[in-house]
Amino acid sequence: MIDLLASTGMRVGELVQLNREDINFQERECIVFGKGGSERIVYFDARAKIHLLNYIDSRSDNNVALFVSLAAPHERLMIGGVETRLREIGKWVDMQKVHPHKFRRTLATRAIDKGMPIEQVQRLLGHVKIDTTLHYAMVNQTNVKNSHRKFIS
Repeated sequence: MIDLLASTGMRVGELVQLNREDINFQERECIVFGKGGSERIVYFDARAKIHLLNYIDSRSDNNVALFVSLAAPHERLMIGGVETRLREIGKWVDMQKVHPHKFRRTLATRAIDKGMPIEQVQRLLGHVKIDTTLHYAMVNQTNVKNSHRKFIS
């Protein structure tokens, strides 16, 4: 779940709507339904693929949902359940304020820091307005300095 959030930048509401059949492991992608019912493709990395396959193989239930509760009858995990799990994991590793949205912001920031065009980050996150994407990204000052030297100096 963490790897999927971290590598796709999807919203937690999109995550909990996913079904097992929505995942294309061959292409390492899945279709999510965002705000307003908009549909987009998100991509996940090889590590997320391995962990997802292991997770699915470990399950004994027949629920179509990708993520389910730990206890029987293994119902679809809801947003609150994801938030609770992440808080618990945060406590185990002595981190405060661990929440799903942090993964989304981190993905946006890293993508921009590594040079991904803002328009592509916008599309990846499913933002209608580019201004929203800019609010997500915490631009690294070192990168600003290097870009200034590269493009202006």
